[in-house]
Amino acid sequence: MNPNVRHPSVNDAWVRRFHSAEDSVRFICLPHAGGSATFYHPMSAALAPDISTFAVQYPGRQDRRNEACIDSIPELADAIFDVLAPWADEPMALFGHSMGATLAFELAVRMEKRLGKSPVALFLSGRRPPSHFRAEFVHTRDDAGIVAELTTLSGTDPSLLKDEEILDMVLPMLRSDYRAIETHRGGADDVVSCPVTVLTGESDDRVSAQEAAGWANHTRGEFALKTFPGGHFFLNDHRDSVTDLIRTSLSGMRS
Repeated sequence: MNPNVRHPSVNDAWVRRFHSAEDSVRFICLPHAGGSATFYHPMSAALAPDISTFAVQYPGRQDRRNEACIDSIPELADAIFDVLAPWADEPMALFGHSMGATLAFELAVRMEKRLGKSPVALFLSGRRPPSHFRAEFVHTRDDAGIVAELTTLSGTDPSLLKDEEILDMVLPMLRSDYRAIETHRGGADDVVSCPVTVLTGESDDRVSAQEAAGWANHTRGEFALKTFPGGHFFLNDHRDSVTDLIRTSLSGMRS
């Protein structure tokens, strides 16, 4: 497929494509809580022109900041599924980090149940499986408490956390995202058929080694667990290694 030809089902509100690349495998990336599509710009650049990367933009942030946030994982997954379902005419792979990993898994489950087909690969980063629930309440904290959580995770530029104007803009979106992921109880028995690769940081206190390994119970396909030095946002320090892993995994799936 000509990478310069716009796919007819691209939804300008929901999907971002930063670089032209071949469309034979559509690599769909889902951001973390508080994250946006631009988080995946470096990954898209590294994978082009071999792999066509698309990043999902949730409502309530950046150019969609005037839209209402969706504070329910099932509702958000349903909305994204409706956008991506027409793309199932060609191989699709899903990547999600943290809250995005939960959404990626939920999308894979929906694809199998509603379309009768699976992603060719599912990459789940920095998140526990639905069979390992933890009670968390960041969304109930005051604004200072949410900022403290972001500081602990080390995934946000510290200077931004001191900018009151920026905080006023993003805190409602952050609270909504945390409410969505912290109140979600996924199907503990949900299983997909596609290969699943789980990525985790060895010092991420949000995901233990046992919890990361628990994703193996949610696939009938091949399972791989890759552990990287670092905490919850290990991706920021290991982009090259993660990108190489993705490219290698998808290299045999190009039509």
